[in-house]
Amino acid sequence: MNKLTKVGASALCGSLAAFSAANAGELAVSGGADMTWMSKSDAVTGNPLGIGSNYGLAGSGELDNGWSVALSIAMTNLNAYSNTSVTVGVPGIGSILVNQGGSGTGIMRMDDLTPTVWEEADGAGIAAGITKVKGTSAGATIELTPDMTPDGLVARFAYSADSDGSSSTSDKGTGGDSGVLGSGWDLTLTATSELHGVDGLTIYGGISEVDQYQNAAANTGDSAERVLGVTYAMGGFTVGYQDNEDDTGTTAGTYDNTMYSVTFNVNDDLSIGYAHVESDKEGGNTAEADSLQAAYTMGGATVRIAEVDVTNSAYSTAAASQTEGTIISLGLAF
Repeated sequence: MNKLTKVGASALCGSLAAFSAANAGELAVSGGADMTWMSKSDAVTGNPLGIGSNYGLAGSGELDNGWSVALSIAMTNLNAYSNTSVTVGVPGIGSILVNQGGSGTGIMRMDDLTPTVWEEADGAGIAAGITKVKGTSAGATIELTPDMTPDGLVARFAYSADSDGSSSTSDKGTGGDSGVLGSGWDLTLTATSELHGVDGLTIYGGISEVDQYQNAAANTGDSAERVLGVTYAMGGFTVGYQDNEDDTGTTAGTYDNTMYSVTFNVNDDLSIGYAHVESDKEGGNTAEADSLQAAYTMGGATVRIAEVDVTNSAYSTAAASQTEGTIISLGLAF
């Protein structure tokens, strides 16, 4: 990570400067690149070489009244804007996150939290087309993390006024609206050993409710989602199990997802793991993905390999929906 410069209120806080001037903070840039080679079995691979690159800006500072402020801007491939978030920490209340375009808020941060050495079972390059929980995250979101909870318990409450409206990329503007999802809220809880007393055990869960325009031809009710999961770490092993339910409120019905995985740290540099995900579609088929993965780190470079087997991708039983493949990655962080 390279520190570029020190900045004041105008760069970090924008309109927050109206409340109080900020002390000097720091703005840092970080980036990385991933180069991959993919080989599929019984399928046309095409050109197997892929390159991904990204960079991000992160700034932080403190207002004269004791509030903290942090800014994050992410850029992805082809210098494409990804998301921006501003987090304001208010002593005695907690942190308030205003997120624009990011996916790591609300219940979506829990779409699959089972442990991995690289990616989720269906995230290493061969997708299974599984419908997962998303909550309010498709729209610009405000999320509160109160600091008055007991030690070992993290609670987050997220709200979006338009849960599928595109985010506005500047102030004094509004995002677009697809006209389907309306306002919604997500509540997530995470409990660690400081709360329940069992070392290595983490329990987490969440619920989401989103208003949805009801049109008998497509939408029959509001969206409702829930997540419940657990991870346990002992020595070099970490295991995890999670169950999700997504009632879409549409003619697509309900999806019941199950994930489980196990990872093992052979040493400080080498990790191996196995992950599984399956999704039962109401009145339909079951989509599944299994993945064996290994990762080896050498300073800022990481070599990763994944063997992925997908069954009934996108809930289809067609021959083209049964895929196996190997993905090799070299990741460079700077």
